[in-house]
Amino acid sequence: MNNKLTSFLDKINIFNMLGMRQDIGIDLGTATVLIYVKDQGIVLSEPSVIALDKDTGRVHAVGTDAQRMIGRTPSNIVAVRPLRDGVISDYESTEKMLKCFLRKINFSSLLKPNIVICVPSGVTEVEERAVINVALQSGAGKAYVIEEPIAAAIGAGVDISQAEGNMIVDIGGGTTDIAAISFGGVVASASLKIAGDKFDEAIIKFIKKKYNLLIGERTAEDMKTSIGWVFPMPREQDVEYEFKGRNLVNGMPKMATIRASELMEALVETACTIGDAITNVIERTPPELVGDIASNGIILTGGGALLNGIDKLITAKTGIRCYVAENPTACVAMGTGKSLYMLDFVKRSGSVAFRKNNENL
Repeated sequence: MNNKLTSFLDKINIFNMLGMRQDIGIDLGTATVLIYVKDQGIVLSEPSVIALDKDTGRVHAVGTDAQRMIGRTPSNIVAVRPLRDGVISDYESTEKMLKCFLRKINFSSLLKPNIVICVPSGVTEVEERAVINVALQSGAGKAYVIEEPIAAAIGAGVDISQAEGNMIVDIGGGTTDIAAISFGGVVASASLKIAGDKFDEAIIKFIKKKYNLLIGERTAEDMKTSIGWVFPMPREQDVEYEFKGRNLVNGMPKMATIRASELMEALVETACTIGDAITNVIERTPPELVGDIASNGIILTGGGALLNGIDKLITAKTGIRCYVAENPTACVAMGTGKSLYMLDFVKRSGSVAFRKNNENL
């Protein structure tokens, strides 16, 4: 038996040496989980939602299937988002969800891959350790974390090894990460718990106050992505959106209509808060790098970058050209995945944005 076990372990080591190990990069986002497999690219993109049996803890569904169950489950089943504000709020549910996602991509923990997971730049050591433990419990041989702005910059095509200033603003579901980057590290940064979810909350409050209707998170998000603007829009874009909510007076369903220009009232305050934070980071950035940023522009990534007019609002607030990266929702995942090819460089450089979290490294 021992000989068989030794032979089996030897085969695993051979697979690792031959490069057959599935090294993985994970964007463990508040709204969406994206998984990048080395030499394959992004192989999974699903909502960060898990549906569990409250009595037994059994997983009923994850991702898209679980998202459809939100607000529609019997009392013994609960569909939840186990990450809030960019960090793990429910450790056990996050571990179960991640394991299910990894099974979907035919992940093999026997080969003990490297796993890199991105974290917000303002994450605490306790929150960072929780992310690492999830990776290790899911089958990682070695686990690393990379700061979201660095991952977003890599994914957006920025050469982070150069001694040149670049500014990245990643607007995710739970956090907005702002960073001035130079020579592979973060020079000045801010991490706000103000992002996509706060825009949705602002819409819900606005509809409740103005229309006396209660709408859910999914309706608010669809409203935001369909007609949401944070900067004066062309007249032809001031379209109507029909929605259904619950009348707060009699509890009955009711249809209503809102225009894009009206909805902008709900969104602009949150967007301006992000713009003010960007200005603050620029003020704390060394003058030489500010000159580079003025030349290179501010790069917007994350799902929030798709909110209509947010690039124009930031340009107006900072006086620096702001533009949306190509495929902004995938930038962090792409950068996290590409960092798998840079592990040796990172170990040598000792970049503070990329940290090892194993005693045996």
